[in-house]
Amino acid sequence: MNASEAAYQQTLDYLYSFVDYSLKKSSELAKASFNLERMYTLLAALGQPQNRYPAIHVAGTKGKGSVCALCASALRAAGHRTGLYISPHLQDFAERIQVNGQPIPHTTLTTLVEEIKPVVAGIASLTFFEITTALAFLYFARQGVDAAVIEVGLGGRLDATNVITPRVSVITSLSYDHMAVLGNTLSAIAAEKAGIIKERIPVVSAPQPDEALTVLERIAAERHAPLTLVGRDVHFRALEHSLDGQRLQIEAPVSLPLRIPLLGRHQVVNAVTAWAALRASGLKVPSEAIQAGFADVVWPCRFEVARRQPPLVLDSAHNVDSFEKLSQTLADYFPTYPVTLIFGCSEDKNMAAMLAALKGQLKRVLATRAAHPRAVDPQAIVVVAGQLGIPAEVVTPVEAALRHALALAEEEQTLILSAGSMFVTAEVKTAWQTFQNASSP
Repeated sequence: MNASEAAYQQTLDYLYSFVDYSLKKSSELAKASFNLERMYTLLAALGQPQNRYPAIHVAGTKGKGSVCALCASALRAAGHRTGLYISPHLQDFAERIQVNGQPIPHTTLTTLVEEIKPVVAGIASLTFFEITTALAFLYFARQGVDAAVIEVGLGGRLDATNVITPRVSVITSLSYDHMAVLGNTLSAIAAEKAGIIKERIPVVSAPQPDEALTVLERIAAERHAPLTLVGRDVHFRALEHSLDGQRLQIEAPVSLPLRIPLLGRHQVVNAVTAWAALRASGLKVPSEAIQAGFADVVWPCRFEVARRQPPLVLDSAHNVDSFEKLSQTLADYFPTYPVTLIFGCSEDKNMAAMLAALKGQLKRVLATRAAHPRAVDPQAIVVVAGQLGIPAEVVTPVEAALRHALALAEEEQTLILSAGSMFVTAEVKTAWQTFQNASSP
């Protein structure tokens, strides 16, 4: 390891020395003290970098990352220097903070962190995510971005990103997740997500269950925020799909054909939501740029077909709703393949319902766990799978699970699917890349 990479690792050690609620168990998360005062204090000390460029702010249970990626790709295609802030990362922390599709250089991150350390030292109880968010805002300002796309970390109302005044607030598909923090009903979850809606700032929503929509409509009305609802105010049709991508047509309020490389019916909805967000933002993004940006978007581990024969699919589904969508996507693209599922999940997930959503498609489950403190014991996965009548075995670590799945796939012509945890799938992706590099001449 060279000196700059050693310094980068020391920088990450420093950042992770602060409390990271994404690594906490749900019982600890429920007791967390979330507020925005620390964030306001930190940003004031840094010169309010978040106010130096227009932003699109995206919350939701599922689809928010895809909508962010689509918006950022279209903004870049329109010639805007574009910041993108996402979480978590897949393989490298620097993926969280991007300008024009390029992660922040390791040396730049190290320099920025050294610069803000004295400020951080003067503010009690700052968290990992608060500091990371401030670093993103500061980097975007220093880079002179024309626009930024900001993904909410958790919830919305008290999320560290909720200190910006965006051009548009976006709410993607809402479903049950992180209930220990956000509430046990869709209306409670919707209220937390709708916390990003600002006074008189346009809001765009994906189609929602009635219980969630009622809350979004009420809060938007209270804040005099004009609401655009996909499916009601924006009409569209899915046209055709293949492993090379999907075509869709926006029919009203304008007519516009679009193509996306992202697979799954839910990605059509995400694309229309991103189109509506760009339109509501008032940023100059011609239709041609949206078409080009959407066609070129890259968003890994969202039904990513890493190999076609026998198929290897990397997916980030990690709640019941997303597993139901995953089941539909498997049926649409690989209807005849029995599935070997490499599965791990966090301890707060409803793994029985997740596995049940795929039951008719599964040949077996390889229960594993990522290097993550909230990862559930793989033996517990085997027990639940057995109760559902699904053959299962423990294979750890994740790399060994992939190696075993690859051997089975060659023998049986089964599809390998990684899902249940973004952290597991990230490790599968890294292992697959390592295997590929090792086999290259």
